[in-house]
Amino acid sequence: QVQLVESGGGAVQAGGSLRLSCAASTRTFSPAAMAWFRQAPGKEREFVARITWSDGNTGYADSVKGRFMISRDKVKNTMYLQMNSLKPEDTAVYYCARRGDYYRPSNSPLAYDFWGQGTQVTVSS
Repeated sequence: QVQLVESGGGAVQAGGSLRLSCAASTRTFSPAAMAWFRQAPGKEREFVARITWSDGNTGYADSVKGRFMISRDKVKNTMYLQMNSLKPEDTAVYYCARRGDYYRPSNSPLAYDFWGQGTQVTVSS
């Protein structure tokens, strides 16, 4: 069973940058797609970005488009989220996830079957 481990979270001031990583524990890791979600206190988990593992095709939530960039390293079995121009409203726990259900939309948490433990991102004004 694959395990996903996020890292790279922290506290930054508005306008700053962070790079999150999501490493898969298994030696062979070939998901069809992966994604980043985030959840702020008192709010539902929301989609941030997704990537197709084979060809690197990406998609973003409107709220992060132009500021965040998702990528993956197939050799290292690791996915990344480069976050620039951070805003206080980006404060949340960020989760990586593997897509498991292709009958659901790619921006729905229900489309993903394995999740990391989350990493906290805090942006101060």
